[in-house]
Amino acid sequence: MKDRDLARVYLDHGATTPVHPEVLNAMIEVYKGYQGNPSSLHETGLVAAEYLEASRETIATVMGTEPGNIVFTGSGTEADNMAIQGVILATEDEVGKQHVITSSIEHPAVLSTCKFLERKGIDVTFLPVNEEGIVDPVEMQEAITPRTVLISIMHANNEIGTVQPIEEMSKISRDAGVIFHTDAVQSFGKIPLPLDGNGVHLLSASAHKIYGPKGVGLLYMANGGMEGDGKPWIKPILHGGGHEHGLRPATENTPGIAGFAKAAEIAFTTMESEMARERDLRDMLIDRVLEEIPESHLNGHRTKRLPNNANFSFKGVEGESLLMRLSMAGYDVSTGSACSSKSNAISHVLEAIGLPGSLAQGSLRVTIGRSTTKSMLKDFTMELEKCIGDLRAMSPLWEEK
Repeated sequence: MKDRDLARVYLDHGATTPVHPEVLNAMIEVYKGYQGNPSSLHETGLVAAEYLEASRETIATVMGTEPGNIVFTGSGTEADNMAIQGVILATEDEVGKQHVITSSIEHPAVLSTCKFLERKGIDVTFLPVNEEGIVDPVEMQEAITPRTVLISIMHANNEIGTVQPIEEMSKISRDAGVIFHTDAVQSFGKIPLPLDGNGVHLLSASAHKIYGPKGVGLLYMANGGMEGDGKPWIKPILHGGGHEHGLRPATENTPGIAGFAKAAEIAFTTMESEMARERDLRDMLIDRVLEEIPESHLNGHRTKRLPNNANFSFKGVEGESLLMRLSMAGYDVSTGSACSSKSNAISHVLEAIGLPGSLAQGSLRVTIGRSTTKSMLKDFTMELEKCIGDLRAMSPLWEEK
């Protein structure tokens, strides 16, 4: 493998996060001492199963729920698919009752799944958002029909960081007797979850967004994923063994799950202080960029956003060129979602909020993390201003004001 310079400033925590040392230690402990298959009936397998269930209990405890409400998956994307396609499978015998509501700014894991269902003949409503990326709960309520079986609205947007009024929307959904799912991959461990009272029925999360390992996720199911009459909300989308309450057939990734549990424990117990710290850094960054760089624009809501997310657009600048210049200067940022960053197409999120193409092409997402400091962001802002100035000087579309 080619040698790389790792002495960089990492500002792309929305794409993935470095594994926390305590998480790595928890995983190594399992790899070394609990190597059994949790489904095996011998002593080694039983010990591994105990470790698996201890991890489930840890995550449930910090989330404020019961262990039986947690199903482990291989990723947040798998959890999204399990929720959405699982509800469709569970309602396929209800003639004519196949309608799903989602938003136009969902992560591809949800958006692509809904478009797949649409091609299969399922009726899907894609709700618009306002210029700040917020879904109107009234419009969502008006979209509900007697055929609606599922509403899936993300908790916080992965590109622009806008946080949706999930509690209000999930109450509307519950009152209408409709299952409500939220993709909480970006918000899990960063802000409080909408689980209590009128909280969501289904929620997806991923370990690698909270300093855990890649390749591990979860699906939260309120009430164990069951109606009061014992009818399941979802059916499995994969078939095989009876793992994870019969919903996810595959040998559980016990070391990865142990890492997820430790990462969740750290994230939730430090959430209040870290949320405040990152929010202060975020606001400082936003203020400095908007004040010091002409023709800069903040995408998303100014305050109703993730504490670590700042998404900007700069007139007269192409986002990918800006990203590469910053990368050469030692800063890791992104132009949007890591899942679609290699595509040259304009972000569907920025299109949905009505951003003009000239600005959408010049977007930059900065997502800070636990290692980010005020001095890092001050230096970054100066380098950002310099890079933008250089690119504008070369652009035939930019005229000095």
